[in-house]
Amino acid sequence: MENNWVRVYTSNQLFHVEMIKEFLSDNGIAAFIMNKQDSFYKFGDIEIYTKPDDVMKAKLLIEKFES
Repeated sequence: MENNWVRVYTSNQLFHVEMIKEFLSDNGIAAFIMNKQDSFYKFGDIEIYTKPDDVMKAKLLIEKFES
């Protein structure tokens, strides 16, 4: 992983994070998911990262997706 990726979204619901990542991808934004949840107890965060140039567009799309 490159060090210059920026976190744009955090949740504890994997399915929701997957849907948002797919929505970003459909709109031309490269993104990846980092799952920091405990594998047994399922607590912790799941994060979406994008490149710095896509941060503003990604955040606007995420806001649109959630409304």
